Amino acid sequence: MTEPTAAQDRPDVATLSYEQAREELVTIVKRLEAGNLPLEESLSLWERGETLADRCQAWLDGARERLDKAREESSDDD
Repeated sequence: MTEPTAAQDRPDVATLSYEQAREELVTIVKRLEAGNLPLEESLSLWERGETLADRCQAWLDGARERLDKAREESSDDD
């Protein structure tokens, strides 16, 4: 039987950097693709993966906003 992964052992997604969230997401995808997990664990991993993907997207959206703002300010200076 597979050892359960306790949710309390994992850091809160909101506190993760982009790199940390992406790394954990990659690990989850590999585990899901490998299969051989009980349904409950697969669902738990899927949900965690969705949350991590949202966190990564939020980081990327924030970076894009910052770049757009910097470009805007740069063009205003010209």
